Amino acid sequence: MITITVLHNEFEVYQRSKSGFSVLIEAFGKRILFDTSLSDDIIKNAERGKISLREIDCIVLSHGHTDHTEGLRFIDFSNVKSIVAHPDCFQKKFSERGGYIGIPLCLDYLKRKTNLVLTKEPFWIEEDKIVFLGQIPRKTDFEAKTPVGYLENGEADFVLEDSAIAINTNRGIVIVTGCSHSGVCNIIEYTKGVCQSNKIYAVLGGFHLFNNRVIDKTIEFIKREHIERVYPAHCVSEYGFAESVSYTHLRAHETRHDLVCRLLLE
Repeated sequence: MITITVLHNEFEVYQRSKSGFSVLIEAFGKRILFDTSLSDDIIKNAERGKISLREIDCIVLSHGHTDHTEGLRFIDFSNVKSIVAHPDCFQKKFSERGGYIGIPLCLDYLKRKTNLVLTKEPFWIEEDKIVFLGQIPRKTDFEAKTPVGYLENGEADFVLEDSAIAINTNRGIVIVTGCSHSGVCNIIEYTKGVCQSNKIYAVLGGFHLFNNRVIDKTIEFIKREHIERVYPAHCVSEYGFAESVSYTHLRAHETRHDLVCRLLLE
């Protein structure tokens, strides 16, 4: 059995003040915490849902933004065997207004706390079963065109480290995205190559869909891929949510940020 537990997301309408994402993946004997959301929200929600955050095989970071990493400040690293991330996750990041929006903990601190795996290449957490995709090639002509703030050197930040996890299941591949700054369609295409399979069963997570033209093209792509389940859980406009929610069994009233939701797969 594969269990994906949503520890934190948002309301069905994206709200910056509630922004954040984190899921606990339990599959093939591994317990993986994918992103850690804002503040101590996942600690509180895990307690409410009576979910243990002990004995975590690895924390996987999708990218370096605060709303996916601030929860690291509240993690008991004695329960974490390793952290897996793209090396650019630890770049200092700033919003357009100049506020800091990067990871709250420095690289050296985390190295002292646990084993750190930094890679741009796909990294198999469980051989042939669970993979961190590393850096996603950006090949579509409509995605990942807009930067999010800037880096310490003043360059625009296109969040090149943005990545995802793919899980091979009996029904097909399940993709868990953090924010999809690299583009949902790019992630899906790259997953097919890494996993050597064209059967994508489900996509869950942050979609970074705010432009209606991009949303329409993304939905068209998903239709062509015959993806059975789509779970928008973070960083998506009201229109994007409405267009994609028709594919999912996780209805709008079930996606509130303060609920713990579970997806079970054989």
